[in-house]
Amino acid sequence: MRIACLQFAPQVGDIDNNLNRADAVLSRANPEDLDLLVLPELAFTGYNFKSLQSISPYLEPSGSGISSLWARTTALKYNCVVGVGYPEKVDVASRWPTSPEYYNSLIVVNGEGETIANYRKSHLYYTDETWALEGTEGFFTDHIPGLGNCSMGIYVSPYKFEAPWHAFEFAFHVLDTESNIVIVSMAWNTREDARHFSRMPKEPDMETLTYWVTRLEPLIRTENDGEIIIVFCNRTGIEDDAVYAGTSAVIGIKDGEVNVYGILGRGEKELLVIDTDNAPYAKLIYRPDGDSAASSQLGDKSDAMKPPPPAPAPAEEKPSSPQPPTSTPNPPGSVNNRSVESAELRAPNPINTSGSTQPATRKNKPQSPKIKIPYSPSLAEVAAKIQQDAANGVTDLSPGVPTPTGPSPTPLSVRPHFKDPDPPITAVKKSQSRVAHVDTPHPSAKPTGDARIFGGHVLISHELFSPTTPFEEQTPASPRRPTDRLLMRTSQFDQNLQSQETPVETDV
Repeated sequence: MRIACLQFAPQVGDIDNNLNRADAVLSRANPEDLDLLVLPELAFTGYNFKSLQSISPYLEPSGSGISSLWARTTALKYNCVVGVGYPEKVDVASRWPTSPEYYNSLIVVNGEGETIANYRKSHLYYTDETWALEGTEGFFTDHIPGLGNCSMGIYVSPYKFEAPWHAFEFAFHVLDTESNIVIVSMAWNTREDARHFSRMPKEPDMETLTYWVTRLEPLIRTENDGEIIIVFCNRTGIEDDAVYAGTSAVIGIKDGEVNVYGILGRGEKELLVIDTDNAPYAKLIYRPDGDSAASSQLGDKSDAMKPPPPAPAPAEEKPSSPQPPTSTPNPPGSVNNRSVESAELRAPNPINTSGSTQPATRKNKPQSPKIKIPYSPSLAEVAAKIQQDAANGVTDLSPGVPTPTGPSPTPLSVRPHFKDPDPPITAVKKSQSRVAHVDTPHPSAKPTGDARIFGGHVLISHELFSPTTPFEEQTPASPRRPTDRLLMRTSQFDQNLQSQETPVETDV
C-alpha cells in the first residue's frame, strides 16, 4: 500500500494561497500509484481561529465547499483515496427551528470522486470549543475498498484532559473494530519557543512522536497477527502564538514492535510517500529509566521495542499543548513500573544475523553562544568624573570613556549635531543673489486682468478676413480661425485711411 502525507504550513484565512501551497508540494513530488493521500486538520482554512465570528467567513457546506472540491479533483487526478480536514457548516433548514451546527470535520473521497466518509471530531481541543460542536457518533470506522477496515480520528489525547490517562479511548476503539489502517489528521502544536524549535527544520520532534505512540499503547501490548498501519498527518509552520510540530509519520505496529516507514522533520514542507510492502527503514526504541543497556546498545530483536507502561494524566496538565508524562505510576494490573523517558529512531539491520546493531549516536542540541557585553559608564558618571578631575587640576579631557568598536545603534535622525550660532557673513545662499525669474506669457494665453479699449469703436465684419495673408485660397487642412472674422477698427485708423486717399481729376 502506497500512502502519502502532505505536510505544509497553511495560514489562517488565506485560502487561495493555502491551496497554491498544497498544489506546489504535490507538483514538486509528482507521486504515482498512490492508494491514500492525507492532509492535516483544517488544511486550507488554517487552524488558530479565536472565535466563531473569526471562522464564520470560512465555514464550508457539508461536502460541497472548496476543500471538498479540491479533494475530489485530486482524487480523480491521482486515482486514490483523499482525506482533507475542513470546517463544516450543516444545513439545518429541514429541521428548523434549531440552532446552527458547525463541526471540525474530515472528508474522505474515493478515486472516483465520491464522498465515502465525513468524520466529525468528537474530542475537541480548547481552540475548537470556541466555535465547533462535538461529533455525536464518536470515532469513525468503516470498510474502505482498497484500504480495508479503516478508523479515523482527529486528536489522540484524553477527552478534555479529564478522562483517565489509561482509558486510551481511541486505541481501544481501533482494537474493538479490528482496523488494519488508522488515519489521524491533526494540527498539533508544541510549547517550545518558535526560534529554538525552527532551528532544525529537518529533525523530527521525537517528544511529539513519543506522545502519539504512547497514546496507542494497547495496540503495542496486544497479540495481533497482522500489522496495524497508523498514519499521523500533521501540519507545520506558525500561526500567531501557535507553533506546530510537524513530524508527520507512517508507522506499523506488530508483535510489540513499532516500525517506522517514513517520517518528516518538524519544519519540512514536503510530501511523505511510503510503501508498506517495503521493509521499514527504522524502529522506534523506548529507553526506560534505569536501563543502561538500552542507552548503550540496541540488543536483540525482542528488546527492539519495549511497550511503555500506562500512566495517568498529570493532575495539573494544561491543555495548551499535551506532552508525554514525565512519570508513570503503576496502575492496577500493570506488569512493571518503569516510565518512558524518551524515544529515538534506530535503523534495523536485516543483513546482520546476530540480531544486534550499533547504537545510534544522539546529537546534542547546539548551545547558544555566550555574549559578554563590556561595562560602559553612563553620562552621569562621565560628567561626575570630569568635575572631579577639574577640581583636582587634571587636564585630561578623556576620562576613561571607551571608544566604540562598531557603528552606533542610535539613528542619524536623533543623533546630536553641531550648530554654529554665528555663521560667517560670506555664507550666503546662492539663491539670494539671483534675480527673480518672470515667466514669459504665451501669445495664446488669455490676459489675467481686465482688457479695455480706450476711444474709438469696434466694427464686426461679416466678410472673410485673414490678418496674415492677402490670399483668399485656403486649404482644407488649414481652415480659417473663428477669430479671423473679427475686424477691429478705431477712429485713428479711419483718419489715417482718409489722409492717404488722393482725389482723381477727370477731364470734362
